[in-house]
Amino acid sequence: MVIRHSSTGRGRYERGFTLLELMVVMAVMLILAAIAVPSYLSSVKKAKEAVLREDLHTLRSAIDSYTADKAKAPQSLDDLVQAGYLKVIPKDPITSRTDTWITGQSGSLTTIDETDPGIDDVHSGAQETSSDGTSYSTW
Repeated sequence: MVIRHSSTGRGRYERGFTLLELMVVMAVMLILAAIAVPSYLSSVKKAKEAVLREDLHTLRSAIDSYTADKAKAPQSLDDLVQAGYLKVIPKDPITSRTDTWITGQSGSLTTIDETDPGIDDVHSGAQETSSDGTSYSTW
């Protein structure tokens, strides 16, 4: 078989992808991305929620330990750090800030030995809704 050559020296039938083939590949990639991205975002949200739950548990445990040991509740989260119950105040994983924690003061004393009321609970300052439909600030 003889292949005719054009004036540029290339074969008449060159190998390569047509525009249609490239468009089909791009369409398949877009469909896969449309499936994968929401799943990825959902996984990231669930991971942040798990970190938030753990941080809230840690903060509440530190508040309880501080209150039991010192016979008074901490007046701020900084008191927990200064007393050595926490190394640092954790970042709220939803807002990515340390200053958005909402502290609660019941005004009542939680133990008989307690002399001063202070913070007895902590919540996230995030205004978003969690994957289970509740507000993060109610956790």
